Order: sequence, then C-alpha cells, then structure tokens
Amino acid sequence: MIEQYVWDLQEIDETQVAVVGGKGAHLGGLSRIEGIHVPAGFCVTTDAFRRIMAEAPSIDDRLDQLSRLKPDDREAIRTLSAQIRRTIERIAVPGDLAAAITRPLAQLGEQAAYAVRSSATAEDLPTASFAGQQDTYLNVVGPTAILQHVSRCWASLFTERAVTYRQRNGIDHRTVHMAVVVQQMVFPHAAGILFTADPVTGNRKVATVDAGFGLGEALVSGLVNPDVFTVRHGEVVAKEIAAKQRAVHALPAGGTQEVAIEAQRQEQPALTDAQVVRLVQLGRRIEAHFGCPQDIEWCLVDEGFQIVQSRPITTLYPIPETGDQENHVYVSVGHGQMMTDPMKPLGFSMPRPCSPATASTPAPSSRPPTRTPPSAPPPAS
Repeated sequence: MIEQYVWDLQEIDETQVAVVGGKGAHLGGLSRIEGIHVPAGFCVTTDAFRRIMAEAPSIDDRLDQLSRLKPDDREAIRTLSAQIRRTIERIAVPGDLAAAITRPLAQLGEQAAYAVRSSATAEDLPTASFAGQQDTYLNVVGPTAILQHVSRCWASLFTERAVTYRQRNGIDHRTVHMAVVVQQMVFPHAAGILFTADPVTGNRKVATVDAGFGLGEALVSGLVNPDVFTVRHGEVVAKEIAAKQRAVHALPAGGTQEVAIEAQRQEQPALTDAQVVRLVQLGRRIEAHFGCPQDIEWCLVDEGFQIVQSRPITTLYPIPETGDQENHVYVSVGHGQMMTDPMKPLGFSMPRPCSPATASTPAPSSRPPTRTPPSAPPPAS
C-alpha cells in the first residue's frame, strides 16, 4: 500500500477518521455541504505520524510504561508524557515528507497565515469528544514554522491531559494516531460556538449560540464570558449580552495577542439577532448532514460565516425516533440501578401518570397485606 502523506480537505469525508483523524474527517464532510463555507486547507495524514513514530523506537518502551500506570499516577504520567513529547519534537522531518507537507502551500500562499490543528483518530467521536486534549496553533506563517508546528501537533497526542483522558476511557495509546489539519487563517469580527441542541436541558428544538469579538480562542480559553443567544423555531427567544473586556487578535508577523476592547463597545452584542438566526439555519443544515446534534465552531468574516469545526454533542442522552411532531417527555430511570431501598408509596406514585408501563400497575398499599387463612383440608372419604 502506497502511503499518502497529504490530502486536500475537498478529498476527505467523515468516513476517513483512520486516515485524517476526527477533526479532519468532519472538516472534509463540512466542505461537501452546499452553502457551508470552510477555510481552504489540507490534512497531513496518519501515515506521516506513523513514519515519524517509527524513527524513535525508544517511544515503544515508554508507551509500555504508560500502559501500566493508573490514571491517578499523575506525576509518573506527567514525566513519561513529557519525555515522549520531547522525543517526537526532536525528530527531523525527512526531506520527502517535508516536501509533501509544504507543497500545497505553493497554491494556497507560502507566506499566508495558517491554523495548524491536531486531529487525532480518537477525537470528535459520538461517545468521546477529546475536546481540548491536543494542541492547535493559530496564525502560523511560513513553511518552516508550519513544519515545526506540525511536529508539535504530533507530540501533543501525549500531553498529560490527553494521556490521562485515554487512560480513564480505557483507550490503548498505540491505537490512537495523529493527523494534522493545515488551514488558511480567517480573521473574524466575531467567533464562537453553536450548539444545535441545548447542552444543558437536552432540548433538540432549541439552539444556543455563544459569541465574542475576535478569534474564538478568547471563549475557548475562558478569557471572556460570551454573549449567549437562545433560538427556537427561527426566532431569538432569549439573550444575555456580556461585558466583553478582552479579545484575541492575530499579529501581522504570526501568533496571537490579547487586546483590550474599548469601553463603549464591550457591552455591544457580537452578533445581531438576524445573524444569530442565519447561523442557526446553517447549523441545522450541518446537523442534518451528520445525523445528530452538533457542537460547531464558527467565525464571522465580512458578514459571512466560516465553519471551522463541528463535532457531535456527547453529553446528550439518546431519545427514540418518533413519526410525529408532538412534544414528548422522556425520563431517565438509569439511576434506579443504584437504589438499594424500596420506594415508598409517594415516590412510587410520581412516575405513574407519565409512563404507560406503570399506569396499569396497581399502586402499592401503605397497609400490610392481609393474610389469607389456609383452606380447610377436604373431608376424608
């Protein structure tokens, strides 16, 4: 099998997680949706990562040591993972691999600014998001800097938090590989996160939008409290406008910087209601494509929205499909497995009106059952 080290995002779809990781696969899928704009770019595949890992056989011994540690052995995990990261970052990228990675820059612009983003194969999955576990670098300029940051993304598969997350979820470190997405930077007026279902209540008919000025890094890092908009049936039904004192902006020479927002602008909404509704409409289109509620990262650029990431919302409980448009109430009874005492009559009566399964069940009596005397024996013949 011939190894392919670089794929254009337009060549990728969401079935290719093993080759381009979760983030890369979702971005490829997004780029195929009509009306959804995704910054141009390419993905350095997991073939490149495996080749780099093969250059350092000593990593195998450290992975064996890691697999024997418990998630609570934080000091040992911190030490071993740091050793693995340093080893990966020091590996010289072979010439043919470096050429394959930098070749697309000739078409996209060698001195343009790029986002270099980790995309692990156990990332953005329906059951485990791994959000924030690996590294992303913004506003990277020049082929040399891009190669350096690709190496850092490879190494970030072994950050302490990523290793601990895998340990807690029972994921073998050797089964996870790292791809890297390289995309043209966008310099947004505003950015944030769209949830196509309410992540707190689980309501699939409500969408929420978090928005702030500048790059989305300010929201993700917790630097500012965002504006929060709630949308139902194509209308903003609630909003909370925060005092946004800081923002993150790109620097001309590369990298980012925190900047203060002028006082008169701090409490202005980052988006208009019309923009929020339009964004949610895009989110519904993305949700329909992937078939489940989505956690979407967006940027507002020149009055248009660019989508820079979409992943399943992993905190929602599953609900059965229905063929009608009626409202339904679902109750989780999983906690019943942990109940060690019998339910009392009042507690037992509460779910009865809600559940057909219990509606026909007689309510328990608070009085002790009446003992029926045994029948008299039949007369002797």
